[in-house]
Amino acid sequence: MTAIAMPYPSFGALMREWRQRRHLSQLALALRSDTSQRHLSFVESGRAQPSREMVIHLAEQLEVPLRERNRFLLAAGYAPAYAERLLSDPALEVARSAVERVLAGHEPYPALAVDRSWTLMSANRAVSLFIGGAAPSLLQPPVNVLRLSLHPEGLASRIVNLQQWRRHVLERLRRQSEASGEPGLAELLDELSAYPVPRARRAAPPFKLDDGAGVFIPLQLATDDGVLSFISTTTVFGTPLDITLSEIAPECFFPADAVTAERLRSAAIA
Repeated sequence: MTAIAMPYPSFGALMREWRQRRHLSQLALALRSDTSQRHLSFVESGRAQPSREMVIHLAEQLEVPLRERNRFLLAAGYAPAYAERLLSDPALEVARSAVERVLAGHEPYPALAVDRSWTLMSANRAVSLFIGGAAPSLLQPPVNVLRLSLHPEGLASRIVNLQQWRRHVLERLRRQSEASGEPGLAELLDELSAYPVPRARRAAPPFKLDDGAGVFIPLQLATDDGVLSFISTTTVFGTPLDITLSEIAPECFFPADAVTAERLRSAAIA
């Protein structure tokens, strides 16, 4: 049986796809890229061949992830520019060490690092607070943090404001999926959206804007020490040239109230 090779998309087709994904007209992209709309139209239609530098420049203006920038280059007939190393590669030692310092330095508060698919890469000791009671199957590597968060046998049964937190997580994942074009994220979104809400959380008291001072949605988690409340921040490397490095994101959870801060500090001392 003869295998049929699927045609690789042209550079023009890829550029059009990402231009439309970013909701940019040809004119808007031309102005952003400091080129003429006529030239951009010729490139998109295949009547003009962009230089390697132009391909990279257009990808930058479209905020295309490094992984996809390699596809841009290949489609235009050039060699990929961005390597994808294992996190254990010696070349990433400085970055790996920086991530570990961020996670360790955040204790006694929880912090973890994920990749582009929300797969857990590393975590500090305080993250144990989040995984208590979760089904063992959800903790088998590779662990998907969002699946663990919303699965009925994961964290969902302990999230006091599950309806609000679930809506926040799904919207965040939807935006990430649309912005990145990553098929795996769309599949994850479909999976998480189909999860039933645990019965104990269906009638949970409504979240009040006062609880977050009206500026954020906290993660409110039921624990043996009472309800703990967190807000989170996500960090990325500013100027990565490696695909793996560009896709690592440490996420740090901070106490959203004085009670949570004191209980976590006390637990760390005990």
